[in-house]
Amino acid sequence: MSEPPPPVGPLTRRLAQLYVGLALYGASSALLVRAGLGLEPWNVLHQGLAERSGLSIGVVSIVVGAAVLLLWIPLRQRPGLGTVSNVFVVGLAMDGTLALVPEAHGLAVRVPLLVAGIVLNGAATGLYIAASFGPGPRDGLMTGLHRRTGRSIRLMRTAVEIAVVTTGFALGGTIGVGTLLYALSIGPLAQLFLRVFALSPASGGSTVVAGGSPQGAILRP
Repeated sequence: MSEPPPPVGPLTRRLAQLYVGLALYGASSALLVRAGLGLEPWNVLHQGLAERSGLSIGVVSIVVGAAVLLLWIPLRQRPGLGTVSNVFVVGLAMDGTLALVPEAHGLAVRVPLLVAGIVLNGAATGLYIAASFGPGPRDGLMTGLHRRTGRSIRLMRTAVEIAVVTTGFALGGTIGVGTLLYALSIGPLAQLFLRVFALSPASGGSTVVAGGSPQGAILRP
């Protein structure tokens, strides 16, 4: 008889959660694009830039993510594996899902796509945050501004996302009921799924994920 496979260690599970979470995040964003009822703040900007540049929204997401990551340098933020992975995996997964999911016509299709996208986004956020490999580049921008200015994370997030949505809308990004529904529901959904996917302490008393919510707030990739 062959020997049974070795048990899956905490690192293996964390890596799986990270990459599955980031891939699902990109897929959920693609569902919101196909729903056409309003996007989450950063994707309003990505969509607007994609309209102007002729690039795909996923490629724009990668370019913007890399540019935001450069802003970490003066803010003295240190990226982790999850930070760098976020830049590429989310954009690639978004474009891949858009290639598979056709355009939606009629509210009977678009509304379920919107709801599915938001719920899936919450699950994806819980997965990748619980993996504890570092924040996404956009989250790190907000927490870096919080440290440098002394202002609250909530204020920094609000200010950045208002600027992002306004710019994206001016460029042709989609704002709608989906944008509002996302803003109201993503926090509770992410908190719920963070508890679902939280890693328990590893054997020997070591801890896989530090206690407490990351930076005291649920942020996004």
